[in-house]
Amino acid sequence: MRYTPVPSSLFVKNRADFIAQMKENTIAILTSNDVKHNNADDVMGFAQNNDLFYISGMDQEETVLVLYPNAYKKENKAILFVKETNEHIKIWDGDKLTKEKATVISGIERVEWIQDFEKVVQLMAFEADGFYLGHNEHIKRVTF
Repeated sequence: MRYTPVPSSLFVKNRADFIAQMKENTIAILTSNDVKHNNADDVMGFAQNNDLFYISGMDQEETVLVLYPNAYKKENKAILFVKETNEHIKIWDGDKLTKEKATVISGIERVEWIQDFEKVVQLMAFEADGFYLGHNEHIKRVTF
């Protein structure tokens, strides 16, 4: 851990403050920063997107937060997508968050693997009237 853990109650409050500013029936999507490469074999230290960290506490790459306060289904009001982890990833890339750890840190009950992001959001998109996109706009952005 790079810092003293922050109570999830802070992120829950920050999300509530953000949601209070959203227009009716809109979806907010916030993404993590990308891992930047020095060369083919090495990466720079990871620095998280401040907006995502502020409202979720997530400090891991390949993370997306979807907020839809007016969602028809309660479980779709806040969904956190994180990179799926396993022993192989742990050996090569280091320890990643499990769904359970992500819930404890963020206070978000519904956590899914990042590979399910497009499928889940596509279904929700038909209900919404608009989107807030807080994403990495760098030209070399790696999509996952």
